[in-house]
Amino acid sequence: QVQLVESGGGLVQPGGSLRLSCVVSRIIFGIYHMGWYRQAPGKQRELVAAIGVGGVTHYVDSVKGRFTISRDNAKNTVYLQMNSLKPEDTAVYYCNRGGFGTTAFGSWGQGTQVTVSS
Repeated sequence: QVQLVESGGGLVQPGGSLRLSCVVSRIIFGIYHMGWYRQAPGKQRELVAAIGVGGVTHYVDSVKGRFTISRDNAKNTVYLQMNSLKPEDTAVYYCNRGGFGTTAFGSWGQGTQVTVSS
């Protein structure tokens, strides 16, 4: 089954930046739409950014203009560049299949914690 390994999270001050990475294995990465999800304490997991197989991107309104999703099919990796971070961005971030009418794979990685605090 698919293996997803997220990294790059950490503690950052408001207004700061982080770049998340997710290495995907055991699937043909390039044929799947991929997304970044996040889950804040006490809230449901939500899809915040997605990138299609052709590179088209989609973002939820709360992160538009601040987050950028990208992918490198040669490295089986999807990235999330997060700028102008806000305390409300604090969550565990996960990558998985998503966006453009697709649903996540049944398995998830461990996620990476992003904490935005002064």
